[in-house]
Amino acid sequence: MTAPKPRVLAVANQKGGVAKTTTVASLGAALAEHGLSVLLVDLDPQACLTFSLGVDPEDLTESIHQVITRGLDPTEAILETEDGVDLLPATIELARAEADLLTRTGREHVIRSMIEDLPHYDWVLLDCPPSLGVMTVAALTAADGVLIPLQCETLSHRGVGQLLDTVHDVRRFTNRKLEVWGVLPTLYDGRTNHARAVLETISQTYELDVIEPPIPKTIKFAEAPAAGRSILSTAPKSNKGAIAYREVAKALIARKAHV
Repeated sequence: MTAPKPRVLAVANQKGGVAKTTTVASLGAALAEHGLSVLLVDLDPQACLTFSLGVDPEDLTESIHQVITRGLDPTEAILETEDGVDLLPATIELARAEADLLTRTGREHVIRSMIEDLPHYDWVLLDCPPSLGVMTVAALTAADGVLIPLQCETLSHRGVGQLLDTVHDVRRFTNRKLEVWGVLPTLYDGRTNHARAVLETISQTYELDVIEPPIPKTIKFAEAPAAGRSILSTAPKSNKGAIAYREVAKALIARKAHV
């Protein structure tokens, strides 16, 4: 009997500063609190996810780069973290991967192939780079769903249309089953009418689900990466940001149960 396939979620937005990496780390830790096995994959050459989970990219000799460009067994690069999740880390070498893969047949499938070679995980979360290049397309090709973190500011949603165009192309050519699971409002200040209005505009303009609850602004998000842990580990259980991510994780688990 074959092991069940993991649920693969790409967290993508080509705009930086929308708490994409924070979302991956926090949701991963929240899913692990439910006793689920979780792998986080850092696909950003800036290696923010790797660093935020207490790993110095400069100390690494093996990373996602060797896995997707040289065929390294992913288990040789995967690290355990103190947050109860496993990490497939990135280094600055990954910046060369786009060029390395450009001329390669089947480049869109490198992440999917890697996931097929993994030991069993319940969830695989992909932290996409802030671009719509080869790595993001490969992540979307491997994913069951895409989650779009979005800061609730007027200009921050302008890139959503471009991302959805890419999703449309991926659906046509490389992954017909890809679904947009919705927009996750981040750095949210519910006290302002502006933030609420932007959310409504996004929902109506792009006909996207808005994931509840929105993730509020909190200083604890800035402190967590410096500690090399997610906010679920560094902040008290009463912290609004940690509570929100735990609620979103519950919604993801419920979604998987209904599929």
